[in-house]
Amino acid sequence: MKSSLMGVLIGLVTVFGTTLPILSQQIDGDAVIRSPYCDSEIVITTTNRLAGAIHSLTWNGQEFIDSVDHGSDGAGDTSSSRLLEFESGKNWLSSTSQMAFWLEPGQRSSGVLAKNSTVISEHLLSKKVRIGIPGFKNVIRYRVAFNTPKQEIHRLAQFEVLTGYMPVKFRKFYGLSTSNGTLSRLSDGPGEQNSPVILSTKNGDFAMGALSVSAPERIQIAGPGYGRFAFDAQKVTKWNVVYRIRDSKAVPTGVFQFEVLVVIGDLETVRSTLFELVRRN
Repeated sequence: MKSSLMGVLIGLVTVFGTTLPILSQQIDGDAVIRSPYCDSEIVITTTNRLAGAIHSLTWNGQEFIDSVDHGSDGAGDTSSSRLLEFESGKNWLSSTSQMAFWLEPGQRSSGVLAKNSTVISEHLLSKKVRIGIPGFKNVIRYRVAFNTPKQEIHRLAQFEVLTGYMPVKFRKFYGLSTSNGTLSRLSDGPGEQNSPVILSTKNGDFAMGALSVSAPERIQIAGPGYGRFAFDAQKVTKWNVVYRIRDSKAVPTGVFQFEVLVVIGDLETVRSTLFELVRRN
């Protein structure tokens, strides 16, 4: 097992029911985990460049992730996010990071000025990733927890629980019927629906889809919404899983935990696997 828990202890945070230290020094987020699937391997790579986030996912010679852009840091070699904890084993990893804002103070997105006054936020993101679940070697279990600061007051909280930025060759978008498992072609979007989305290559040799299987139950939360996007200028496509909480006075703060199952393979395998997961959950 790789453990990179190093640095000077400056505080504690509890996620997934476990108390973790907050460290003052950047720690090592470079890791590779892998697991066999269908005469090949699913290989996931994380990197310090993204503060321990997933940089690459390959299977059978195909790259499923495009990680060029990462917010205000663009295509740079470093991340403004702060990696606080990181561990990994053969087919699993876990991490906690203090997230940077998407924009730096003074920057604009679509003409809208950033509302944050600092580069880094007080929001913590923890994840536990494992390749393979019982009965499905092509499924990646992704558990994520958002720890939101008590001092912030918002009337809307939008959690992009998980997103996949993919190479532009994944340009065919499909929606999965949760009632009978059939696929329907979707437009390039941007769009969002309440049933899972699959992104596929033209010939269907490679595809990826996701299913949300767990969300907070203690509050009224809307979702999941499954989004799809095509960014022609950047030559990238994207899917995401989104939840939203609205409150006319203030959205509750604290830890919000979600679980998403990500499926890879060829298009038919992803379709049938996702539908079986729908039936089981």
